[in-house]
Amino acid sequence: MYSNRNIMNKLKYFIVFFLLITFSSIKPTYSNQFNYYADLVKDWPKIFPDQNRNAAGPKFFKHILTKEITYQDFIEYNKLYCAVSGSLIDPNSKPEFVYLKNTENDERICGFYHKCCYPCSCDLMKYSKVKKMKYNFTDGEKEFFVLTIKNPCGKKDFPREVNKDYFCDGNKLDNNQVFVLDERLVIGLFHNATKCNSQSIAAIDSHDVTGQYCKLRNNAPLDEVQGGMGNIFIRLAKDN
Repeated sequence: MYSNRNIMNKLKYFIVFFLLITFSSIKPTYSNQFNYYADLVKDWPKIFPDQNRNAAGPKFFKHILTKEITYQDFIEYNKLYCAVSGSLIDPNSKPEFVYLKNTENDERICGFYHKCCYPCSCDLMKYSKVKKMKYNFTDGEKEFFVLTIKNPCGKKDFPREVNKDYFCDGNKLDNNQVFVLDERLVIGLFHNATKCNSQSIAAIDSHDVTGQYCKLRNNAPLDEVQGGMGNIFIRLAKDN
């Protein structure tokens, strides 16, 4: 009996050891193991060598795409920075429901924007457009809407507060540092984006922020714009 018990105990130890070896050899996914916010904080010096993140959401977007991640990981990372200001966002903050025009046909696309402050939502709605993009992640090719602005590199009044070298190679967008889609600069991900219906448009237009507040801000003269990035992103994104 004692001999059999010994054999059973050794067998149990062998099974446990085998399972530990097996599972330790499986590469964990970001979703199961990583704190996305902490990972971006760790990478901050790499993303912004001179620490200037003004209007540098595009740098976050490009950096995230360099990681070997699933589509869900990509979504989670893109909730944590403001595409307009370039600042990190509290992981527990709530996104704004907004609409933007589609670059293809000017139809309105509704979705969620993770912002650092309300003024950034207004600036995004007026000065950015969305475009569909496809990309291969570790779990396959996915299609989604991204936030874009026109190439700002040829602007004579390029905002001095923004590091132009982060975006541009002369008058062209620098593909090594930012993601370029049909000559437009991708500044971030538009979450859960779909074609707007009349109810969604009405809800956004009647909202205290995206309706009343944004109307006041977006009709103000450029030199009177206050709050958020001030007029830095506006100068970067507006048509000449």
